[in-house]
Amino acid sequence: MQHLEIEHCGETLWLLPDKAMYWPARRALLVADVHIGKAASYRALNQPVPRGTTDATLARLDALLTEHACEQLIVLGDFLHARHAQAPAIIAKLKAWRDRHAQVQMILVRGNHDRHAGDPPAELNIEIKEEPWLYGPFALQHEPTANPAHTVLAGHVHPVYVLRGRARQRLRLPCFLINKEVCLLPAFGEFTGGWTVEPDAATRVFLAGAERVWAVQR
Repeated sequence: MQHLEIEHCGETLWLLPDKAMYWPARRALLVADVHIGKAASYRALNQPVPRGTTDATLARLDALLTEHACEQLIVLGDFLHARHAQAPAIIAKLKAWRDRHAQVQMILVRGNHDRHAGDPPAELNIEIKEEPWLYGPFALQHEPTANPAHTVLAGHVHPVYVLRGRARQRLRLPCFLINKEVCLLPAFGEFTGGWTVEPDAATRVFLAGAERVWAVQR
């Protein structure tokens, strides 16, 4: 997959087609809104939803962590979806995944779903931070609220952007929003949905799809 390199706040950042961001100077992979166990939570409510989403999400994380030789994985909130994600079968999958990347420091900035789901078990060795976590020039958060002194990198919104064609075609794609105050990452999880955004003129929009990332010309 072909990443797109941008400069922001004096840092080089790679926007990855698989809805993640890589920060080369820190060897850090950043993702938002993983929502492990969301499908299981819906099935517990007798809702017909697809199976295998946790396996697919963890496989994508496996590939990214390996490809980019990461020393850190930073989750900008909502790693677990709800308390059903603490079920033994799901935790066993997470433990096997964590063991494959034992050398990687993993950090979770708590999001709203994490507070309901509970922190990941200690055996997963995931460090918990409250927002904002100030790291370099950035405030790493889940909620996209401005910080008085740092540019925010956040999630929560699950942003998607609508491309419109001349023949009334519409295509919704996950997007990165880059702004001097608040930047948004797309939702990483397999079963997350998206919220259509209409960014202002000061916000750069980058679409993720078809194994590449590209800027929207507006």
